Amino acid sequence: QVQLVESGGGLVQPGGSLRVSCAASGFILAHYSVGWFRQAPGKEREVILCISRSDGVTYYDNSAKGRFAASRDSAKNTVFLQMNSLKPEDTAVYYCAAVMSGCGGSVYDYWGQGTQVTVSS
Repeated sequence: QVQLVESGGGLVQPGGSLRVSCAASGFILAHYSVGWFRQAPGKEREVILCISRSDGVTYYDNSAKGRFAASRDSAKNTVFLQMNSLKPEDTAVYYCAAVMSGCGGSVYDYWGQGTQVTVSS
């Protein structure tokens, strides 16, 4: 069964850090570019960044630059989103999605179910 499963979300205080995981099953995630997205309450889903098959990272959300980073662990078939210096406005459901082509497109092949990240004191 092909699926992506996010985990690691939760409640964190402003200024804190969180690492969200995106684990793949049924396919080799290293063969795919992976985008990280988020959807805040009442807002549309937006792309944060994308990590390519060669592990290059493209940021699409300027607010994430310098605070968020993506990485892979191919042995675990998993991609990570490390989030530092979190702000209340980072509160959202975070999704990962995989696409066989490179970063920059709008159509992804597989999506995870999302994980809630809440930044609050």
